[in-house]
Amino acid sequence: MADTNNTIMKLEETMAHMTMANEELSAELIHTKSRIESLERKVVMLESRFAMLEDTVDAPVPNEKPPHW
Repeated sequence: MADTNNTIMKLEETMAHMTMANEELSAELIHTKSRIESLERKVVMLESRFAMLEDTVDAPVPNEKPPHW
């Protein structure tokens, strides 16, 4: 009977640790998803700004060495 109680206690302890780890992973996943969505919005904004800048440039920028070379 004592072995059964010890086994049950070990299982309950393992279950508690797994539940806590699962909750921590879920919270981290939510945080990561939020961060990815924020970064995706910034990429879209930067792409739009870059496209606007490309449209305002009349001629391509020459690829010349700077004067200090």
